Amino acid sequence: MHAWQLQEAKARLSEVIQKAINEGPQDISLRGRPAAVILSHADYEMLTRPKPSFTAFLRDSPLHGVEIERERGAAFARELGL
Repeated sequence: MHAWQLQEAKARLSEVIQKAINEGPQDISLRGRPAAVILSHADYEMLTRPKPSFTAFLRDSPLHGVEIERERGAAFARELGL
């Protein structure tokens, strides 16, 4: 991520935006401290789009409906020393 001082970013805003589009997020600092990040619109939409629920994620999985064979031992419980 390229870092810009605020004054430089203001003077070269078009370049900052082009770099955000082509190279990724651009870091803007104010008085030597990180203050903001410039993102491309595509990156912003990817970060803010609604996430599916966990149930929907599992339902849409390519493994949905695949039977899994599970082997269990004959014992119903294990011995515990209390």
